[in-house]
Amino acid sequence: MLRLTRGTKIALALITVVVLAFMYIPLFVIVMNSFNAGRVAGWPIPGFSLEWWGKALVNPAVHAALLNSVVVASVATVFALILGTLAAFALQRFRFFGQHTVNLLIVLPITLPGIVTGVALSNTFTQVLKPMGISVGYWGMIIAHATFCVVMVFNNVIARLRRMNPNLEEASMDLGAGIAQTFRLVTFPQFRSAFIAGGLLAFALSFDEIVVTIFTAPPGVETLPLWIMNQMARPNEVNQVNVVATVMILLSLIPVYFSQRASAAGDAK
Repeated sequence: MLRLTRGTKIALALITVVVLAFMYIPLFVIVMNSFNAGRVAGWPIPGFSLEWWGKALVNPAVHAALLNSVVVASVATVFALILGTLAAFALQRFRFFGQHTVNLLIVLPITLPGIVTGVALSNTFTQVLKPMGISVGYWGMIIAHATFCVVMVFNNVIARLRRMNPNLEEASMDLGAGIAQTFRLVTFPQFRSAFIAGGLLAFALSFDEIVVTIFTAPPGVETLPLWIMNQMARPNEVNQVNVVATVMILLSLIPVYFSQRASAAGDAK
C-alpha cells in the first residue's frame, strides 16, 4: 500500500482546495449576483434585493424557454432510453459482422465537438431534407439532442449488461417463464439502476445543451441556455440571467444526485 508523507498530503490537500475553489467560486458569485440590489452585475454587490427574482419569475420569455428546455430534454430522453437500451442489448447479446464499427458509430456523437454535430445536422435539415419537402422544425432540435443522449443511456446499460449473470435468465425460462416475463421479472431489475441513471444524465445533458441547439433550433424558439446566452449582451438583463442560472444550478443537482444514488444502489446489489 502506497504511503504518503505528511508534506505530500498537505500539498495534495492544497491542490484540491485550489481546484475546488476555482470551480465553485464563480458559481457562488453568480448566486450572489442574483440578489444584487444594483442594476448591473458586479462584485462585491452593493446590497441584497429580491427585485431580480421577482422580475425573472414573471418573465414570459423565461417561462417559454424553460418549457422548451423541459419538452426537448424529456422527449430526447425517451428516445435515448429506447434506442440506447435496444442498442446495448444488440451489441452485448449478439455477435455479428461489423459489431465493433456499430459500437463506434453509436458512441461517436458524444466524442465529436458540439459545433461539428450542430453544423452537420443543420446542413442536413436545410440542404438535404428541406429541398425534399421535409421540414423538421421543432422535431429537428429534439432529434439533434437525442443523438448524443443515446450515448449516455447506451454506455450505462451496456456496462451493466456485461456484469449480469445470464444463468438467471436461463433458469427463469427453464422454469416456464416466457421472454416478456423473464425480461420484466429477471432482466430489467438487474439493469434498472443503470437505465435510470442513464436517463437522468441524458436529461441533464440535453437540458444544458447550447452549441447544438444554436444550429438546430427553429426561428423564434429558445431553450433556457439559449435565452441566457442571448441576454448576456444586454447589461441591464444580466441580473435576471443570474437568477435563472441559479435556478439551473439547483435543478442540475437533482438528476446528478439521483443518478449517483441509482448507480450506487445497482453496484451494491
